[in-house]
Amino acid sequence: MDGWEMDSLLSGHVLALLAALCIGLSKAGFSGISMVSVVLFADLYGPKASVGLALPLLIAADLMAFPAFAKYGSWRPVWKLLLPALVGIAVGWWVLGGISEASVRRSIGACVLLMVALQVFRQWNPAGFDRLAGSSRFSVGAGVLGGFATMLANAAGPVIQFYLMAKKVPKMELVGIGARFFLLINVLKLPLNAHLSLVTMDSLRQNLTLLPAVALGIFGGKAMLRHVPQRIFEQMIVIFAVFAGFRMLLW
Repeated sequence: MDGWEMDSLLSGHVLALLAALCIGLSKAGFSGISMVSVVLFADLYGPKASVGLALPLLIAADLMAFPAFAKYGSWRPVWKLLLPALVGIAVGWWVLGGISEASVRRSIGACVLLMVALQVFRQWNPAGFDRLAGSSRFSVGAGVLGGFATMLANAAGPVIQFYLMAKKVPKMELVGIGARFFLLINVLKLPLNAHLSLVTMDSLRQNLTLLPAVALGIFGGKAMLRHVPQRIFEQMIVIFAVFAGFRMLLW
């Protein structure tokens, strides 16, 4: 192996560690930054392979995040979202088996930007948005879209956070509910990804080298979250989501 190949491998591993760090930060509440990990992993390993590579890291992160935020939130909102999310996962699994790499990227970019558009609508017409958020159709739609996005690219974080923000859930409770929801959903997704040969022994070995960065992101992110005001917290989610949505949709 020559020097150029070694430098390329090293830079690739550094980017993978950065993506894993973003997974940890997303599980600590900065969910929009999960889109950065989606983009980095897709660029490094390809959109489809990156789905299987990231999933065990997400499960490990969920197992660390759940006890860290267990005193916040409850399971009740999770059960409300679960059935629609399972429908979205089933559709996403069927689509993922036959869709092209480019279509995966564009589909996820479109999903993320749709949720950003809903957030803009929330700011522009709060009364109208409150009526929408209070409807059962909104909960069903968020669950299906979240399930579809998580199956296609592990990218449901902003979807679920925007849904909970619409319900005016405070930031710490929002993270606690998200920790419960994604722990359950990601474990359910594991056999589906394995069936599509997206989780392999090679990908699991790669996961082991990235786990420390995930842990650093979770526990560092939890400390940061306590000091970030709610308004800035929501703005950060939107900014990260807009960047990643356009990044996946357009190039």
